[in-house]
Amino acid sequence: MKKQFRVKKKYEFENIIKSSNFVKNKFFIIYYNKNNLNYYRFGVSVGKKLGNAVFRNKYKRKIRSIIDNNKKYYQNNLDYIIIMRKACIDCEFSVLQENYIKLIEIINKGDIYEKK
Repeated sequence: MKKQFRVKKKYEFENIIKSSNFVKNKFFIIYYNKNNLNYYRFGVSVGKKLGNAVFRNKYKRKIRSIIDNNKKYYQNNLDYIIIMRKACIDCEFSVLQENYIKLIEIINKGDIYEKK
């Protein structure tokens, strides 16, 4: 994933999480919001409670790999924030990828949880 397609700033993460819709399952929470750009961007978050820095970076790489492998599902003009949940720890890569694709398909259909 190229750096221009990443959400990196803390204030961008906070704005997207506070003001956007989300979908979730056992493995991930995905927040998404419109942006003013002609491309999509991603932010990946793995909490400190899940493991040390080596563990968190390993799972961020896995999630970025899943993102790169499934580019056909994304919509332009959207920012996505992907938060990994604890259930991901013991799962295989294929299970993570399947669940991630299901959430992205839900976003594309419009079946969402709205923030109140």
